[in-house]
Amino acid sequence: MNPAQRLAGKVSLITGAAQGIGLATALKFAREGAIVVLCDLQQAAVDAAAQQCQALGAKAVGYALDVTDRAGIDRVVAQIKAEFGRIDVLVNNAGITKDARLQKMTLEQFDRVIDVNLRGVFHASQAVADVMVAQGAGVILNASSVVGIYGNFGQTNYAASKFGVIGFTKTWSRELGPKGVRVNAVAPGFIATHILDTIPANVLDEMKHRVPLHRLGTPEEIANVYAFLASDEASYINGAVIEVSGGMSV
Repeated sequence: MNPAQRLAGKVSLITGAAQGIGLATALKFAREGAIVVLCDLQQAAVDAAAQQCQALGAKAVGYALDVTDRAGIDRVVAQIKAEFGRIDVLVNNAGITKDARLQKMTLEQFDRVIDVNLRGVFHASQAVADVMVAQGAGVILNASSVVGIYGNFGQTNYAASKFGVIGFTKTWSRELGPKGVRVNAVAPGFIATHILDTIPANVLDEMKHRVPLHRLGTPEEIANVYAFLASDEASYINGAVIEVSGGMSV
């Protein structure tokens, strides 16, 4: 274990870890010395992601997990506790979009996004809370979004879920802070992930021009913030929502 690594030996559970921001976060944590537990829907995908972490010298394991499956989450948390004895960090990264204007949005679209993005965060956080409180230490990091601060056309469900995640963060920081557990949220702006694959080039250009830096963010730039917040360097940051958007809200 290299003490110079900011997350040396910290057992870190990351949801939605097989691609995008989740994978970038897993790899960053691996470089910083964490024991990385990767969760996503497909076992083959999390195994491949775990192998990338292992190639960086980290101990890493992958579990197939749907964050809407509470029994599944409880099983994974129990397995992590049994294997590693503790859980130091939870990154609630898993999330989806199913966009439509209010008048066109189906109940299925609304319910599915709320189930994954909001209830999933609740399930995972509640599942690890007792472990962290018993340890007297832990960090829960929630993925919000600039959409969860300012709203966005066509994203009633997504905005509601990401606003809700901020509410979770503020509430849990009060409840768990006295027990030694910090809870914070990260609100990314426009990030270059697969979610943008279907967006036309002219729309992407317009998005870039809304950002003072005139570019999209990278998954690694979000992962860097998660790594800082998970580390002891952020020991007095609790209940915060860190916007990482290149200044798009300025």
